[in-house]
Amino acid sequence: MTRFQNLKTLALTIFILLGGLAHGHRAQAMGTDTLVVAGGCFWCVESDFESVPGVRGVVSGYTGGSTKNPSYKDVTKGGSGHYEAVKITFDPDTVTRETLLNLFFRSVDPTDAGGQFCDRGDSYRSAIFVANKVEQGLADSAKAKAQAQLGQTIVTPILKEGKFYKAEAYHQDYYKGSKIVLTRFGPKKQSEAYKRYRKACGRDARVKALWGSDAPFVGH
Repeated sequence: MTRFQNLKTLALTIFILLGGLAHGHRAQAMGTDTLVVAGGCFWCVESDFESVPGVRGVVSGYTGGSTKNPSYKDVTKGGSGHYEAVKITFDPDTVTRETLLNLFFRSVDPTDAGGQFCDRGDSYRSAIFVANKVEQGLADSAKAKAQAQLGQTIVTPILKEGKFYKAEAYHQDYYKGSKIVLTRFGPKKQSEAYKRYRKACGRDARVKALWGSDAPFVGH
């Protein structure tokens, strides 16, 4: 009887372990993943990718540099090594990393090593940040496909992912804010100021010229 009870206990333990592994696998499949990219002004990248089905949220921030807890001023004046970047949280069961990478390349000017559009300097350069070999391979593949389609050399680097610092609160969801801000066009609601900035900076015009009908966010 004792031996039988021991076998029952062992069988029950194995069943519980297998159930736990299955649950963990389902939980991971139902979870979210992240992608960190830099594509010039993070207001614009945030606006673009928050419109993609399957994206749960986008946070503007700074990464790639050595300065700890950098401010917007630290990053834009140069010397911190950081990029203006975004962290995209997405549901991989709805939208794949490959799709997001393909959208990213076609939403920027990946031939420009000096910044993006009207924003110049190191902090405004484009980049993709990866955490492991799998992500590296997917980014390399997306870059090769984009270069083949464009027929021009793509200079966007693929870099090792490091510490991501969330930008100041006023930068988050800037594109849909209702606060009145002073611009060169006069006092404007934040969302209107964003639209005017984006147009004046020439982002959509340049992306359209490069990618044509494959530009996913032009006019967004």
